[in-house]
Amino acid sequence: MEETVRSKNFIEEIIEEDMRTKEPRVKTRFPPEPNGYLHIGHAKALCIDFGMAEQYGGSCNLRFDDTNPTKEDVEYVEAIKEDIRWLGFQWDQLLFGSSYFDECYALAVKLIKKGVAYVDDLTKDQMREYRGTLTEPGKNSPYRDRSIEENLDLFERMKNGEFEDGARTLRAKIDMASPNINLRDPALYRIKHAHHHQTGDKWCIYPMYDFAHPIQDAIEGVTHSLCSLEYEAHRPLYDWVVEQCEFEHRPRQIEFARLNLTNTMMSKRYLRRLVEEGFVRGWDDPRMPTLCAMRRRGYPAAAIRDFLDRIGVAKADSVVETAMLEHCVRENLNAHAHRYMAVTDPLPVIVDNWEEGRTEQIVLENLPGAPEAGTHTVPFGRELYIEREDFSIDPPKKYFRLKPEGEVRLKGAYIVRCVGWDTDESGNVSAVHVTYDPSTRSGDCERKVKGTLHFVPKDGALPAAFRLYDALLDPGADPALDFTERLNPDSFVERQGFVEPALAAAQPGDAFQFLRVGYFCKDADSTPERPVFNRAVGLKDSFKG
Repeated sequence: MEETVRSKNFIEEIIEEDMRTKEPRVKTRFPPEPNGYLHIGHAKALCIDFGMAEQYGGSCNLRFDDTNPTKEDVEYVEAIKEDIRWLGFQWDQLLFGSSYFDECYALAVKLIKKGVAYVDDLTKDQMREYRGTLTEPGKNSPYRDRSIEENLDLFERMKNGEFEDGARTLRAKIDMASPNINLRDPALYRIKHAHHHQTGDKWCIYPMYDFAHPIQDAIEGVTHSLCSLEYEAHRPLYDWVVEQCEFEHRPRQIEFARLNLTNTMMSKRYLRRLVEEGFVRGWDDPRMPTLCAMRRRGYPAAAIRDFLDRIGVAKADSVVETAMLEHCVRENLNAHAHRYMAVTDPLPVIVDNWEEGRTEQIVLENLPGAPEAGTHTVPFGRELYIEREDFSIDPPKKYFRLKPEGEVRLKGAYIVRCVGWDTDESGNVSAVHVTYDPSTRSGDCERKVKGTLHFVPKDGALPAAFRLYDALLDPGADPALDFTERLNPDSFVERQGFVEPALAAAQPGDAFQFLRVGYFCKDADSTPERPVFNRAVGLKDSFKG
C-alpha cells in the first residue's frame, strides 16, 4: 500500500531552507498576553509555534507579553499554562516580557543617543492627526528635532514618574511619509502609572509591543517569530528595531492566516464583555470558544489538534465551518467514548407481565468492537424510563419506535409490545404499558424488529441534568447589530432526566456516548445526588468534508 505524502506548508518550506543555508536549529516562542483566556484562534498559533519546534527537534519558549499592566492578571497566566499543557505541549523556558524591561529601557536610551528616537509631547489625538492616512503622508511632530540631550533628560524624567499618563511618548524617528503607516514614527514607550503583576510599582513607563517583542525574540535567540497575518505590515518595524538595536542575532518573522470560524466570536475584547456583562457564566461557559470552555464541554484535546492539523497553514484569511470542528470532536469521541444509556425527557414504561421485585442484569459493551474496554451491567425490571419522543399514539408512516400494538426491542434486553397507556388530567401520556416476550432476550433470539430503544431502569436510576448547547450567535440575526443583540436565545437548554446507575462512579471531565442521544461530558457542577452532563456534540454529523 502506498503511503500518502503530505505536502509541506509554506512555513515548513521556509524553515527547512533556513536550516540548510543559515541556522541548523529551530527556536520559536508562543507570546500570549495574559489579559484573558486562550480561545480556539490562539490554539492555532499555539500549535504552530510549539508544533514547528517539535517537528524540527527545536524548542519553544512560553513568553507572556505583559507590557500592558492595566489589563493583565496572574489568573490568566495560570489559565494559559493549563491550556497549553492540556493540548499536549511543554515549553522550554517560561518567561515574561516584563523580565526584559531593564534591557528595553537601555536600548531605548541607545536609540535616543543614535538620534533615531525622540520624546514627543503630542497627545494621542494629535498624533493621529499628524500621522496622515493611507493615501496622504503624515507630517513631522514639532518635537521631532529635539536635541539628544533634551530627549535623554525627558525620557529619564518619564521613567522617574514626573509626568502624567499620556503627557509624553517616546517615538521612533523613521519616516512620516512612509506608505507603511506603522513606520510613521511609531510609539516605543508610553507612560502608565499602574501596578504590574510581575514588577509591582518599579516602572511607570512601559514599552509598546512592537518595540519589546523583537528585542525579546533577539535576546532569546528565536529563529522564527511566527505570528498571525495582521502583523505582516508590522514586519518592517520588527526588522528596524532589531537592526537599530544592533543585535547580532536576527530573528525572522513569518505570518500566517488567523483562524476564523463560522458564527463564532474570536475577539478577546468581545469575549470579555460577554463574561463581565453576565451574558455567559464565565470564561469556561461551554458556549464560549475558549479552550477551557471546550474542555468543560467535552471536546478532547486530540480532536482540537486534529482539527487544526486538517485546516492546515495558509497565507490568506478564510472562514472555516464550525461543523468541521464538531466533526473532529465526534470522530474522536466515537472512537474512545464509552457507551451508556440516558433519558433526557423521561416517560415511564411499565412491563405488565414482569414479576414485581424481579430484576435481571443486562450486559452491555463499553465500546463496541473493543473488547479490551470491558462491559457493564444495567438492571432490567418492571418499571423503566424511555424518551418521551420514542412513543406516539398517532405515529407518522415509517415510525419504528413504540406505538399502539407496536413492537420494539429494548437495548440489550427484550422485545416488548405496547398494550396501553395512561394519561394525566391534561390528556398527556403519563405512562406506557407493555408486555415482554421472554423468548426474545438479546443474544438468544433470532426474531427481528425494526426499532431498538434505549432505556433507564427506574430502580437505581440517577436523576441527572443535561445541558444542551448551541451556537452563541444567532446566524439569522442582522450582522449590523451589536453582538450582544445577536445572541441566540436558545444557545442553552437544560433538561432533567435519568442515567444508568453505573454512571454514579463517573468523574467530572469523563466523556460518554449516550446511546441515540449524543456525546456528553460530566460537568464540575455535579453532586453525588445529581450529576450534570454537558452535551459536547450530537450524534448526527452535518459536515460534508
